[in-house]
Amino acid sequence: MSGKFVLAKDTPQEANDWGKLQWISNPPTTGAGQITVISVTLAPGKGHDFHKHPDQEEVIHVVAGSVEQWVDREKKILGPGDSAFIPADMVHASFNVGSGEARIVAILGPCIGTIGYEVVDVSGEAPWAGLRG
Repeated sequence: MSGKFVLAKDTPQEANDWGKLQWISNPPTTGAGQITVISVTLAPGKGHDFHKHPDQEEVIHVVAGSVEQWVDREKKILGPGDSAFIPADMVHASFNVGSGEARIVAILGPCIGTIGYEVVDVSGEAPWAGLRG
């Protein structure tokens, strides 16, 4: 495997109801096998609701904004430069609690599946459905 430059202008954005993301490194983008890196922008008042990655660890690093970060049932408000480590199969969520966009970088490993990412949505299950009250 050889190294690869990933330029922002060449990385398409995917829109979601909570914001947008760019695949910085994953099997299709770079051929990576051990880490998936995603640049995520959360719209004001929106977030990536409670979910887990059964076979992947994750680090969430806040680049800009104010993020209500949940790791299991514990929450903290994170700002630029703050991070959270999430073990494999642990439920977590990220919500933008600021007035502008929040930007985070999500780093997951190892790569799972064809896009290097697996996710299980648990936002409709107890206790996660009512945790934010």
